[in-house]
Amino acid sequence: MHTYIHLTAAFWVLLVGLVQLFRSKGTALHKALGWSWMAAMIITSVSSFWISGFIDWFYGYGPIHLLSLWVLICVVVSVCAARRGSIRYHRSFAVGAYLGTVGAALGAVLMPGRLLHELFFG
Repeated sequence: MHTYIHLTAAFWVLLVGLVQLFRSKGTALHKALGWSWMAAMIITSVSSFWISGFIDWFYGYGPIHLLSLWVLICVVVSVCAARRGSIRYHRSFAVGAYLGTVGAALGAVLMPGRLLHELFFG
């Protein structure tokens, strides 16, 4: 069940993140989509802790879980920066979190033995 919650939230992150990159910034739609995107980032990150990593460093946790921690930090910094009016920092941390998610998704799709790899290539 955790995997499907994770995948659903991650799909939303990838879809809405792409939309956010190309739409006008500062609009009511940008803010609404941004809040849903940030919530999905949190859900994706937190749900990853119930999914064992491909590389087991410590009790099923691996390097991908470090990315989850980093994404949580990026979400907090990005929201705080936007509220302070530091749009440059807001953009940097939001885009960085998005690119990290894209990288994790590509890794999950291309890594043999992972659920997404089996769905796309199995």
